[in-house]
Amino acid sequence: MSELAPGIFRITDTCNVYVVCAPTRPAEDDPAVRTALAIDFGSGIVLDHLAEMGVDRITDVLMTHHHRDQGQGLPRAAAEGIRIHVPPVERDLFGDVEEMWQSRTLYNDYNLRQDRFSLLESVPVHDVVPEYRRRTYAGTTVEVVPTPGHTTGSVSYLVERDGRRLAFTGDLVYAPGKVWSLASTQWTYTENEGPAMTVLSCYQLVERELDLLLPAHGEPMDDPRYALELLASRMSRYVDSRRPYPWDLRDRLDNPFTPLTDHLLLNRTANSCSYVLLSETGAALVIDYGYDMTTGLPAGNDRASRRPWLASLPALRRDHGVTAIEVALPTHYHDDHVAGMNLLREVEGTRIWAPAHVAGILEAPLVEDLPCIWYDPIPVDRRLPLGETFRWHEYEITVHDLPGHTLYAAAYEFVVDGVKVLVTGDQQVGMGVPGDRREILNYQYRNRFRIGDYVASAELYRRVAPGLMISGHWAPRWVTDDYLDLLTTEGEELDRIHHELLPLDEYEFGADGVLARIAPYYSRAETGNVTRFTVAVGNPRPTAIMAVLRFVLPVGWTAVPDVTTISLPPLGREEIEIEVTVGGPPQRRARLAVDVTIGDLRLGQHAEALVDVMTTGST
Repeated sequence: MSELAPGIFRITDTCNVYVVCAPTRPAEDDPAVRTALAIDFGSGIVLDHLAEMGVDRITDVLMTHHHRDQGQGLPRAAAEGIRIHVPPVERDLFGDVEEMWQSRTLYNDYNLRQDRFSLLESVPVHDVVPEYRRRTYAGTTVEVVPTPGHTTGSVSYLVERDGRRLAFTGDLVYAPGKVWSLASTQWTYTENEGPAMTVLSCYQLVERELDLLLPAHGEPMDDPRYALELLASRMSRYVDSRRPYPWDLRDRLDNPFTPLTDHLLLNRTANSCSYVLLSETGAALVIDYGYDMTTGLPAGNDRASRRPWLASLPALRRDHGVTAIEVALPTHYHDDHVAGMNLLREVEGTRIWAPAHVAGILEAPLVEDLPCIWYDPIPVDRRLPLGETFRWHEYEITVHDLPGHTLYAAAYEFVVDGVKVLVTGDQQVGMGVPGDRREILNYQYRNRFRIGDYVASAELYRRVAPGLMISGHWAPRWVTDDYLDLLTTEGEELDRIHHELLPLDEYEFGADGVLARIAPYYSRAETGNVTRFTVAVGNPRPTAIMAVLRFVLPVGWTAVPDVTTISLPPLGREEIEIEVTVGGPPQRRARLAVDVTIGDLRLGQHAEALVDVMTTGST
């Protein structure tokens, strides 16, 4: 144990555990308890040294990341009633680590992240730490700074003590120009996203004008700028050694925005393109905001593989005079377009305005079975009717329905700096250049693509007649009549191919072949309680027809009704509601299904839903 600054101690354990005491010590004759917080926890031996530090009780532990050497002693902290706070995107690797152990790929594994260096068993998580904000723990105000690199979710903690700014940096930096582990920074096979993120994290910490770096492994560094800039320089060379061309990460951080017009910016560093519409008032409206300042997405679809952050915003304020990010508009619900919106709301006070049919997916993401869903509900402040125009400061923006890439998508039409712009999300790939006679239409069946969607979108483009079309992942396109003709041709050819390949002259299955769905697709329920499901059924024939639905339930469950007959209009659909009483023991992802017969068409157990069953009172 050593005291590094007044009231700040280091315990050398499986990692450096730092104890930060409340700034004011009780007087000798004061019976008040002296509390402290711990940053990382190691094996837990810090609890054996409290008296030596003059500490009566540790109230909170703040984790920099999820690795086992940082927190293998957390069960002891939980047993002592110490509140455990963890980085937001890594919460599941603390509070539900069994999911990782049960589902982590072992055979033919291309995921190189060190998530298997997680805790062996879950611990109770009190809360996640508030990134980009300050919160007080045990009398000490702590600022939370995202610093991905060693892991995707890593954070650093900034504390001011006696006029000095101290940064507890986890495993971002070991010593000037060095890291504790390079292997941990390799997140995907053959790639090096973690090293590039390390460079960006170092540059951002340099801007904080720190006085002391306190790493999880290694000795304190009293020249933070030198230590971090040396690491950024060396790691940049490492990044370039594994790339076919140099990557100027400093420029990426300093100049993330490319002006398309004077008042319309493209964020070139985001995983999916974000666009910023600038108002003369100083306010900004963001269109799509997923993974900002990304250097590539790690393998895996778990929460800890996806890191939203706000790294581009300082440049937006510095270079473009933005005083507030007032509104964020999603083109559709996919995570790479919306993952950062909750963080924008929490940190910047940004309001989320969403097309009416997208809003429901954002707020209740697991009601339907859809791919690319963000993990948390995203509250919507304003629902935008399709086909209508709304005003934001000096701009009038029209919301157009744009099914194709997904059923739940919209295009935005507005005029900026004399240019009519249409934002089309991921509708088409946009690879074609003038003179090409081919365009890639970006449809996915689980996104609910329908035959006819791309013919309709081509007609929309023709009606709107934009001068500039901007998309989710591809270069902006100045629109010509030839390009509009090309999109019409490609849409018609797409429909023709589907009609040739599918038995649509017998059954109007649609492109995805799904005639029945259960909602919510995924839910939670308490054993013994009643939960409600809606079943939607479509008629694939041009005449009215009867459908019989039989509900298939786990043992001990009951449904009312358990069998029902409904009349379906020609090529139409109907919905019914069923009440299911959940029985049996608690279980994860219990399956129920509906067995569907439409006239003489026997589809069998055509649709399913999943339910997590819990004991009464556990939800």
